[in-house]
Amino acid sequence: MRMCRAYVEHVLVGGLAALILTGCQSNSDSVPGDADDSRPWSAIAPDETVQASGTEPFWSVRVEGGQMIYTAPDLPEGQPIAVTRFSGRGGLSFSGELEGEVWTLVITQGECSDGMSDRSYPFTATLADGATTRQGCAWSAATPYRDAS
Repeated sequence: MRMCRAYVEHVLVGGLAALILTGCQSNSDSVPGDADDSRPWSAIAPDETVQASGTEPFWSVRVEGGQMIYTAPDLPEGQPIAVTRFSGRGGLSFSGELEGEVWTLVITQGECSDGMSDRSYPFTATLADGATTRQGCAWSAATPYRDAS
């Protein structure tokens, strides 16, 4: 039963990521950037470290070298999760599995505020793990957040 549930969650989360990232293949006004450009989103290079965080509840992830490290107040040492990267038209995702639960981090272009600091982040982040979905902001070394001046 648990394996079946994990498979269904994997299909649902993977389908959601695919819709978010590739559903914009048509030439519509909703496509970010040039609607005629069908290349995968490249704002974050494959070898670049990506970080994301959110509030309520507090969480953060760091994706580097095929691994996502998830931290939260109840898990300050972090939980490593092996992930694979997928670049779609409107963003990218990192997906892996931990204890039968599918974890997916989706990054898209868009100015983001965490609502707690005076920082402005260049990307939005959605972290889904099983039945929980968290919203947050993301950045990379090449595209860092900005502090308000």
